[in-house]
Amino acid sequence: MTDLRKVIIDGREIEVDPRLTILQACEEAGIEIPRFCYHERLSIAGNCRMCLVEVVGGPPKPTASCAMQIKDLRPGPEGRPPEIRTNSPMVKKAREGVMEFLLINHPLDCPICDQGGECDLQDQAMAYGRSFSRYREPKRAVDDLDLGPLVATCMTRCISCTRCVRFTTEVAGTFVMGQTGRGEDAEIATYLGSLIDSEMQGNIVDLCPVGALTNKPYAFTARPWELKKTESIDVMDALGSSIRIDVRGRQVMRIVPRNHDDVNEEWISDKTRHVWDGLRRQRLDRPYIRENGRLRPASWPEALGRAAAAMKGASRLAALAGDLVPVEAVFALGKLVERLGGVTECRVDGARLPAGNRSAYVGTARIADIDSARRIFLIGTNPRHESPVLNARIRKAWLAGAEVDLVGQPVDLTYPVTHHGTDRTALARLLEVDHGDLSDTPSIVIVGMGALTGEDGEAVLAAAMRLAEKSGSKFLVLHTAAARVGAMDVGFTTPGGIDAALEGADVIYNLGVDEIDLPGAPGEGPFVIYQGSHGDRGAHRADVILPGAAWTEESGIFVNTEGRPQMALRAAFPPDGSAGGAAIEEGKIGARENWAIIRALSGALADPQPWIDLDGLRAVLFEACPHLGRIDEVPQNDWQPLPEAPLGSGAFGLAIRDFWLTNPIARASEVMAEMSRLWAERSRKVAAE
Repeated sequence: MTDLRKVIIDGREIEVDPRLTILQACEEAGIEIPRFCYHERLSIAGNCRMCLVEVVGGPPKPTASCAMQIKDLRPGPEGRPPEIRTNSPMVKKAREGVMEFLLINHPLDCPICDQGGECDLQDQAMAYGRSFSRYREPKRAVDDLDLGPLVATCMTRCISCTRCVRFTTEVAGTFVMGQTGRGEDAEIATYLGSLIDSEMQGNIVDLCPVGALTNKPYAFTARPWELKKTESIDVMDALGSSIRIDVRGRQVMRIVPRNHDDVNEEWISDKTRHVWDGLRRQRLDRPYIRENGRLRPASWPEALGRAAAAMKGASRLAALAGDLVPVEAVFALGKLVERLGGVTECRVDGARLPAGNRSAYVGTARIADIDSARRIFLIGTNPRHESPVLNARIRKAWLAGAEVDLVGQPVDLTYPVTHHGTDRTALARLLEVDHGDLSDTPSIVIVGMGALTGEDGEAVLAAAMRLAEKSGSKFLVLHTAAARVGAMDVGFTTPGGIDAALEGADVIYNLGVDEIDLPGAPGEGPFVIYQGSHGDRGAHRADVILPGAAWTEESGIFVNTEGRPQMALRAAFPPDGSAGGAAIEEGKIGARENWAIIRALSGALADPQPWIDLDGLRAVLFEACPHLGRIDEVPQNDWQPLPEAPLGSGAFGLAIRDFWLTNPIARASEVMAEMSRLWAERSRKVAAE
């Protein structure tokens, strides 16, 4: 452990780690230091000079506190600790001067700037700046950049803090932004006017301390003080990033990240940030019944009655759970179908994940373990598309010296990898290598759904677990569905998987499954009851449609890819409806919370479930699965290796082909459709070259 060093800050003596910068030491002392270029997760640039402080006994000028460490300070007279002043006349004058220079060319357009109300420049100008300007010359203007559909630019406002440049190069791993020119001619630009090739570019909007980079789809639609802010979690992938959902009236206006060091740090993917417009389009807002080959609107009692009659008369009832369904709804449906003698399944993509063995379908590693790993094995996964924020974490580990090995499709992961091959043979060869040198080296094996959806998926999983054992690595299964781990935790599975569940089924209860085609056609084959939020593939095949809430419209628990239960809180209400089950009984139209629909359906089956509200349902759920009640805690999973089995042949596939269109909410989004089109065009151009 590093010895602490004494330092005097504004007359108060404290002990700090000498490796800290002056700015960090001041923060530990509870003293705020203004800054524009400094950010905790980016390299130090030291170019805005707003964080100037006075070092007593040092040079007769202010010091940039972000760029000087405590260990570099000289002791005071008679061996006294070094002294720092953050509010002296020298510091006050210096900060006023820096702010005056920053505002020389900054346009006076705060009333029309989307950063208004959340602008660091506004706040610090009020706190540390002058009340007037001595600058009378014309302001300079800069051409705006075209960064695509996600980020709007007004580069005249730019103060050259270079946060966007450092984020895209260091975190996102795309070397496309930089600064050209010097002095008054200095500009932030993209090389040759290219777009940012990243699934995380929207984070530069949060990083920008002024209004130079703003959220293009959100532009000119709302002000921060108009919005109701709800803390929640993301379900666009299985990482479970912490987010804040901002709502005005009944509409979600934007989604921004929250800090969670153990999960997403403070980043989110572009799909998470911009998918909110898909919550407004193609929504199911009333029940439907198919008659004479066409869907017609129906009342809730009529739709529930038709669904109940079909389920009662089923010779084999199968229930499927989709990717975006909260644990409570899956658990309630499982109990309902179980009483009717039916079967359940959540592994709708065909993943061969063994039920009951949490170390095999979740693993033993935490996401934060990637930071300290010095060897990372990726098997059948493209984390850049399956979980961009987790991929950025792997890149951070690589920057710290980690080696990355890949068995699977050769893809651009934003960091170099040792590619061992694309097929099962490459995995077998990797198993034959002696990994004894890793016994004392922190390492992790990450296996993706692309490796587990083949006929030999369980054998591949067993091989990956053996690799983790041989190399002394921790083990992590990277899921692509936010609801998968929670559904498996409550036992929503059938031996033999999706094929066994659907075999011979004459009634299928489809709870939000939109990624596969069910057998038969409408009016032919099995009778399909679809419960979901969007008119996607599942609704097109349905004979009865029960409109459910989206994840932003109900409170629900999701379990992320490391096995961490997380709470998604309701930020808005479903279209044309209010929360709870009472409205269903009254026969009103409108979408409802998913657990309430299943509770009302149990009443239509003359076998009402024992809970009448969400708290009652959760009490039963937590009794059956106690770990789900420990929100934001990662349970320890006992290591249970799978028996060795022969591997098949052929290359591993990719679980995600189009990052932007992976679920019904994304497919309903105009922004996601535009991004998908742009990425497809760029892929064709690269292939042509």
